[in-house]
Order: sequence, then C-alpha cells, then structure tokens
Amino acid sequence: MIQDMKLAGLVEGTRREYLRAVRQLAAYYMVPPDRLTERQVQEYILYVRDDLGVAKGTFAPLLAGLKFFYLNTLSYEWPLLTKKKSASHARSGCPTSAATRIVAA
Repeated sequence: MIQDMKLAGLVEGTRREYLRAVRQLAAYYMVPPDRLTERQVQEYILYVRDDLGVAKGTFAPLLAGLKFFYLNTLSYEWPLLTKKKSASHARSGCPTSAATRIVAA
C-alpha cells in the first residue's frame, strides 16, 4: 500500500492517514485487512460513522484510506466503495442502501 500511495503521488500526511485507517480497521477485527469481507468493512464504516459519530473531517480520510487500500492496492471491485449516489436521489429523499449512504458521506 505504501508503494501504491507513493506512485499515486500522495503526500506524507495523506499516506499516514490512509495507513492509520487500515490499521484501525485491522485492529477492530484483529484480522489482516485483506482477509475481511465487504460486509465486515461496511459494518466497521457504519460503526465509525454512526456509533462513534466521528466528525466529517475525521471520517472522510478514513473512508478515503479504506477505498484506496481495497480499490487500488488490492484491486477489489466492491460496490460498497465504488457505487455513487446521484445528487437528485439525495435531495428527493429517495431511500438508499447503507452502502450508498456511506460513499456519499
């Protein structure tokens, strides 16, 4: 992951935050992050966002770090991290899945 972040041109502070996000996820489950399922990652993201209620400024780099790890480093194609919610659905109050709400957060 470190090499991938360097190749992507991410600055040291961003790399540190992304690594922290992956380490915290691994510590939460006490399992290497590449062994976790999409469902486990989703549950963790919801836990951090909803149960811990972290600030948006803390949540955004955490989510970005997990996305980078799973999409760029591991090349997983998880809908949780790749789906995007359209702005019109957000404004209309249209019900969406938890995974879609996470990506939009």
